[in-house]
Amino acid sequence: MPFVPHTEKDIEKMLDVIGVDSIDQLFDEIPSHLRAKPLHKVPEGLSEMDMMRRLSERAQQDAGALCFIGAGAYEHHIPAAVWDITTRGEFMTAYTPYQAEASQGTLQLIYEYQSMMSALTGLPISNASLYDGASGLAEAVLMAIRGNRKSKSKRVLVAGSVHPLYRKTVESIVENQGISVDEVTFDSSLLNTPVSALADFEGQDYAALIIAQPNFFGTLEDVDALTDWGHAQGMLVIGVVNPTSLALLSAPGTWGETGADIAVGEGQPLGIPLASGGPYFGFICCTDKLVRQMPGRIIGRTIDTDGKPGFTLTLQAREQHIRRSKATSNICTNQGLAVTAATIYMSLLGYEGLSRVANASHAGAQQLKSQLAGVAGVTLASQASTFHEFILQLDKPAASVLASMAERDVLGGFNVSDYYPELNSAILVCVTEVKTQTDLDKYVQALGDALQDAEAA
Repeated sequence: MPFVPHTEKDIEKMLDVIGVDSIDQLFDEIPSHLRAKPLHKVPEGLSEMDMMRRLSERAQQDAGALCFIGAGAYEHHIPAAVWDITTRGEFMTAYTPYQAEASQGTLQLIYEYQSMMSALTGLPISNASLYDGASGLAEAVLMAIRGNRKSKSKRVLVAGSVHPLYRKTVESIVENQGISVDEVTFDSSLLNTPVSALADFEGQDYAALIIAQPNFFGTLEDVDALTDWGHAQGMLVIGVVNPTSLALLSAPGTWGETGADIAVGEGQPLGIPLASGGPYFGFICCTDKLVRQMPGRIIGRTIDTDGKPGFTLTLQAREQHIRRSKATSNICTNQGLAVTAATIYMSLLGYEGLSRVANASHAGAQQLKSQLAGVAGVTLASQASTFHEFILQLDKPAASVLASMAERDVLGGFNVSDYYPELNSAILVCVTEVKTQTDLDKYVQALGDALQDAEAA
C-alpha cells in the first residue's frame, strides 16, 4: 500500500478540529533549547534523475581501484548465487517473523545461521544478529555487566590492540550507563598484548576482559594465556573475532582452560560486499549461562503436535515482548537480509570452502610481506604471527604515501598513525583470496613509486 502524505488542506482541517493554529503549538511544552536546530549543512533536495546521477558518480569513484585496506571491512569473493537467492521476494521483503506458522522459511534460515555461527565460535548459543561488530561489542559489555554476578563494579578491561573504532563505539554507548572502560597497554614493538601488561590490574574488580583475535594490527594474541588470566581474576572474557579466521584459528569457545564467555565480531566478510560502507551485521555467541543476558532473539527447533519439525521464536529479550525495564535490547529486524546472505554464503562454501578462503588470504599476505621486505623505505613490523593483515612502517608520512598510491588506483592500506601516533608512520595492509600475484606486484610497484614521490617532494 503506497504512503500518501497529508496535504496542506488536510493539515489545516485537522488543526482546526483540534483548535490550534499550527503544528508547533502541539509541542509548546518542549523548552526551546531542547528543540532541534535547522540543518544548515544539508543541501537542497534533488530530483530523482539528478539523485541517481549523483549516486552513480559516487559509486564510480570506487571502481577500478585495488583495495588493500581491511581494518574490519574485507573484500572477499561472493558467489553469484548468494545474492541471487538473498534478493528473492521471500527473503527481500520478509519482516520480523512474529507469526511462526507463516514464517517457517525465515525462521529455519535464522536457525541454520545460528547453528553455523555456534560451530564457528565453539560456543553453544548464537543470537539472530546485531547491527554491526562495533555496537555488538558494546552489547557484549552490557551482557557481561549484567551476567557477572561476582563483580560488584561497572568496569571492564579492554586491550589497546582491539580495533580503535570498536573501543570508541563501546565507550559512546556504555558511558551514559555509568560503565567505565579501562585500557590495557599493548606492546608497541611486537604489536600484541602480553599477559605481563595485565599485572597492574591483578586483584581488581572488573566484570570483563576484552581481547581480539587477530587483533587490530593483524597480530595473533596469546588468547589462551589471556583468557585464563581473566578467569583467574573473576572476569568474563569477551573475544572479538574475524569469522573467516575461525576456519583456521582456534574457536573462542576453546580458548584457555574453559573458553571465552562471549564471542562477537563483524559478519561482513561472510558474503556481504564492501558497497562503499555498508550494510554490515554483527554476530554474538555466548555460553549457556549467559543466554538470558543476550540481546535480540533466538530461534529454536521443535516438534509440533503432528510430530513434524518446526521453528519458532524461542527467546525474545526486547522491549516489545517483556517489560521495558527488563529488556536487554531493542534490536528487532536489524540486519536480517545481511544474515540471509551470510547463511547462504556459509552453506555454499561449507567448512572446506571457508578454510580455503582463509588459507588463501593468509598465503597472499605472507607473499606480499616477502615482496615488501626488499622495498627501500619500508620496514615490516616485528609481528610474530599474523592472519591476513600486517603493519608496515614507512620512512615517509603515511597519509601522503597512501594518497599517492590512490592516484595509481591502489588503496594501499589503513593509516594507523591516526589512532596510534606512537607507531609513527605506519599503515595496516590486508590481503584476501581475491588478490592475484599481478595485484600484489602492482601494490609493490605503487608503494615504491609513492615513496619515491615523497622523497622528491
